[in-house]
Amino acid sequence: MNDVSLANYLKQFKPLIQEQSSIVVEGRLTRMVGMTLEAVGCSVNIGERCHVETINGKLEEAEVVGFAQDKIYLMPIGSIHGLGPGARVIPTHKAAEIPVGDALLGRVLDGQGHPIDGLGPIQCHQARPLAAEPINPLERKPVTESLDVGVRSINSVLTVGRGQRMGLLAGSGVGKSVLLGMMTRFTDADVIVVGLIGERGREVKEFIEQILGTEGIRRSVVVAVPADNSPLMRLQGAMSATTIAEYFRDQGKDVLLLMDSLTRFCQAQREVALAIGEPPATKGYPPSVFAMLPQLVERAGNGDEGKGSITGFYTVLAEGDDQQDPIVDASRAILDGHVVLSRELADSGHYPAIDIEGSVSRVINQITTQEHRDAISQLKFLYSTYQQNKDLISVGAYQKGSDPLIDEAIEMMPEIRAFLCQKINEEVHIQASVEELQQMMLQ
Repeated sequence: MNDVSLANYLKQFKPLIQEQSSIVVEGRLTRMVGMTLEAVGCSVNIGERCHVETINGKLEEAEVVGFAQDKIYLMPIGSIHGLGPGARVIPTHKAAEIPVGDALLGRVLDGQGHPIDGLGPIQCHQARPLAAEPINPLERKPVTESLDVGVRSINSVLTVGRGQRMGLLAGSGVGKSVLLGMMTRFTDADVIVVGLIGERGREVKEFIEQILGTEGIRRSVVVAVPADNSPLMRLQGAMSATTIAEYFRDQGKDVLLLMDSLTRFCQAQREVALAIGEPPATKGYPPSVFAMLPQLVERAGNGDEGKGSITGFYTVLAEGDDQQDPIVDASRAILDGHVVLSRELADSGHYPAIDIEGSVSRVINQITTQEHRDAISQLKFLYSTYQQNKDLISVGAYQKGSDPLIDEAIEMMPEIRAFLCQKINEEVHIQASVEELQQMMLQ
């Protein structure tokens, strides 16, 4: 039989082969440990979704997160009530997707892209998978333009570039949510995507109504996945927010992505990894956490030529104000800079409580002028000089005239503090911020 005859022969059986491949082979639930479901009897791949039937016939969604020989491990997306041994496991052979489109603007979604704001269904005609292909680093546009976030201390001293990824390192209760809200309302980005991942449910409505406000929500998309959601849903919420930001970037828009918080994303992955038997490594965090962290963060940034940008701010919770926490340390290493919020400054009524000494923007040399950088250096030098001699000054042990630099720092500190403070409803554009800094330091 020649090649042509063989091809015609196989062509006759093609419909039968396709029909056989479309048959869904169901499995059965055999075990549940913690939040992990074990099943046998079905052929599925990592990342695919399955439906698990409860005792009352309801289908709950679960995702394949691991396997061992003939067993597959699933993590439920929603409720686990009503699941029992022998429950049917029905593969969908589809990975998670989220609807995308301009209709998302002004809406509040859960981790699966379903609206939770009571404003009706969202009319989107496209969908994107949550797992995206990485961008070739040589095809990314360089960071060459600044982004106005409306906060004077960041605009002037920690200038942010379009396409930069910044960490917001803070303990609990030092004003990170308020700072995020200010940037959301005041930024000149085209679209704002906010991911509220693993935080208290009470804070979601407060953030939307009181901090974001009607002005901020108009050009924003909010993905809210509170702490009472499953760990897989919290992971999916962070990836959904990033996928939505990628869609708008591909439309040529400048996107501001605010993720609160990256720590909760890592904790969710820790829960999933430990549940399927991955051994803990650094302070209880398995290696997969430190593998997924850069995979999420690297999806932000500039696109290739002709596309827009994603400027990312990721809050990182420093538990116990420990700046050497493994997630804080890993985030600081892979991000393009970090803003440290100080509890000492917050307790003294200094808002936003940004620690100028501990914060840095790694692209500032590419997006600022030499005159601007000279003014930043002068401010940081005087601020650091004062902080190093603060104890002597506060107890009256320092005698005026002993050191001209300390004298200058003492004289300038009231003006510097006033410059770095800003009211929650006060908007300061980047041009005004830089001019005020240069006038103050280079007079």
